[in-house]
Amino acid sequence: MEEINAIIFGHKNPDTDSICSSLVMQKYNKNNGWNTKAVRLGEINKETTFVLNYLGLEAPVLINKVEDGQSVILVDHNEFSQSADNIENAKIEMVVDHHRIANFETKEPLYYTAKPYGCTCTILYEEFKKANMKIEKTEAVLMLSAIVSDTLLFKSPTCTKKDIEACNELAEIAGIDVNTYGLEMLKAGTDLSDYTSEQLINIDSKKLASGDFKFQVAQVNTASIEDVLKNKEEIEKAIKDVIKTNELKLFVFLITDIINSNSQAIVLGDNTEVFEKAFNKKLENNMAFLEGVVSRKKQVVPFILNNI
Repeated sequence: MEEINAIIFGHKNPDTDSICSSLVMQKYNKNNGWNTKAVRLGEINKETTFVLNYLGLEAPVLINKVEDGQSVILVDHNEFSQSADNIENAKIEMVVDHHRIANFETKEPLYYTAKPYGCTCTILYEEFKKANMKIEKTEAVLMLSAIVSDTLLFKSPTCTKKDIEACNELAEIAGIDVNTYGLEMLKAGTDLSDYTSEQLINIDSKKLASGDFKFQVAQVNTASIEDVLKNKEEIEKAIKDVIKTNELKLFVFLITDIINSNSQAIVLGDNTEVFEKAFNKKLENNMAFLEGVVSRKKQVVPFILNNI
């Protein structure tokens, strides 16, 4: 493979997997002699901040737009609606992802790796192993942190045997007790006390579409759904502003209790009947309780798409 000069980034409103995958991919490329740089498409959340502080790493540089013809590598996403502005005019060299493939088209051939794992970093772990590359402690911590985050410490239905095996081996390399470290990391991400309602619905929010039906699903993790709902009126106002600005048909805000593995959904828009049909639930005061639901990717988005 020829040398790549490119920037690497995950999706907008980046989560721990997006940031960690970008940094790990940068290391993987460096080992191959490729000149690439990890960047980000949004603010760092508190969970990811915990990981970077643990390792003493700086966050990747923030960008919003890519230039025409710029070489890029996408991790943890492929949908253009979730990517950098002007992405349709960039040169996409490579994609490493674990999501559905949608609204994706390139002008030239590329390297594309997609696997139905719980985390992008599990795929990158396998790439390191396949290339017989030594995994250093920093990369081990980054990868295991992403796996813990995306699988909610193996509780999410998105978690696979591959994720667990990778995480356990990475924990050995890092010299970390994955349960102790993982709980501390997840707990750091549940501190929502100093977020405004506008920030809250954008901590981890993804824009999606099926034809002309545009919708958005945001999610926050918490140890107390009730604490988040204290600001329900302000949260709904912020959601309505996003719906109007982005001309959305539907906005679903998932408040996920990582202790009891349930979610409370606040649902707004002109087409809330799509959500009601998808989950066979009647909204009450714009809300529905989703027992056992913790995964946006596997337990929410597919059901909405199937009922549009």
